[in-house]
Amino acid sequence: MAIFAKVVEAKSFSAAADELKIAKATVSKAVTRLETRLGARLFNRTSRRLSLTEAGLRLAGPAARLLADGEAAEDEMLAQSAKPRGLVRLAAPMSFGLLEVAPLLPEFLAAYPEVSIDLHMSDEVIDLVGQGFDMALRIAALPDSSLVARRIGPVLRHVVAAPAYLDARGRPTHPAQLAEHECLGYAYLPTPETWRFVNRAGEEVLVRPSGRLRANNAEALLPALEAAQGLAVQPDFIVGDSLAAGRLELVLADWSPPPVALHLVMPPGGPRPARLEVLAQFLVERLSERCAARGRVSTEAPA
Repeated sequence: MAIFAKVVEAKSFSAAADELKIAKATVSKAVTRLETRLGARLFNRTSRRLSLTEAGLRLAGPAARLLADGEAAEDEMLAQSAKPRGLVRLAAPMSFGLLEVAPLLPEFLAAYPEVSIDLHMSDEVIDLVGQGFDMALRIAALPDSSLVARRIGPVLRHVVAAPAYLDARGRPTHPAQLAEHECLGYAYLPTPETWRFVNRAGEEVLVRPSGRLRANNAEALLPALEAAQGLAVQPDFIVGDSLAAGRLELVLADWSPPPVALHLVMPPGGPRPARLEVLAQFLVERLSERCAARGRVSTEAPA
């Protein structure tokens, strides 16, 4: 019906095919199928002239309205995809979401008043496709997957403890000495039962930590750390302020856990609505700046 209406509007099978960007034969076959289904000819065709039959005249009005409605709907969808509007479901790790992501969102919401954000924070790995999320921020050494991942920047991790704890129990100089210490555990480490360290020479050491406190959120270990109850492997965005204030101290400065990075991950497919593109670009720009700033502070910190 829409193809028929376009032929009527363009007054030519060839012109209709050009406007619809399809083959002339496709236009002709579509009109022929419509005539067969209706049991009536719609056009009188000659080599030089195309005119509507009586049946074609009766059908032209309803078909034109159908074509107009379809084109209006298409224009509206294109406008919606071109202008950022609608809901974005975003997942982030709990502490990172609270400390790093949430403070950025007021700026984004002010810049894009027609975009809404549903921020879900959890340290568990979210199934983006299965749970209906548009994107997620993940801190990991990402395995291969079907997700589209964009690396934002490194996340430095340190072994830290309170000066009072280290004064009482000693300052380890080799990862093997951690077996003599109270190690506070984070449940969502890639291998929580084993801590892995590498030095600048490439030497690798595996340690099986033991301690009386374990949590499924790294920030939950901070009060116990500052209360001199043990040491832990913690990311820079959680312990940066405590280190700067002297409440915590770096341990094993010559050794580091395996590198991890902050990534923005999205389900496969495209093109993506404008609301997803602008939020993704905003998060990448702002968070890459923060990753770089933390890296400079860590590099400049005394050993």
